[in-house]
Amino acid sequence: MTNIYDIKIDSLQGKPINLRDFKNKHILFVNVASKCGFTPQYKDLEKLHQQYKENLVVVGVPCNQFGSQEPGNANEIEEFCEVNYGVTFLITEKIDVKGANQHPLYTWLTSKDFNGKKSSSIKWNFQKYLVSPEGKLIDYYFSITKPTSSKITKHIS
Repeated sequence: MTNIYDIKIDSLQGKPINLRDFKNKHILFVNVASKCGFTPQYKDLEKLHQQYKENLVVVGVPCNQFGSQEPGNANEIEEFCEVNYGVTFLITEKIDVKGANQHPLYTWLTSKDFNGKKSSSIKWNFQKYLVSPEGKLIDYYFSITKPTSSKITKHIS
């Protein structure tokens, strides 16, 4: 099992994100896309971020691997999120969440060998992974699970 806090990833603006800064908080990782049927979930992700910011860090992870639904560059993604959904939660650089170029973050999230809990595969945009304040995978949720679902919030409150 690897420690999630050792994984390196950059923000949408290209600055390193230190996942250690989120120790003692839940982290909800969501692979996001601007042109997806689930894109309105940005609104609920922002709501979750505002409601639970003392105990939760929401991290949007742009990915263009599902139907090419996140074609934009960093500036376009940032503008889309702010203008359309008022997003203030953290958005990372655009990465691959599956396949040969899978980012180490998603290798950890989707492989029991790394997270120590369970293996999964990313089915579509807006799949969610919840990590405990101790840095352990709690569970994952498919795109149809709303960010504000009790399946997720029961772990946070």
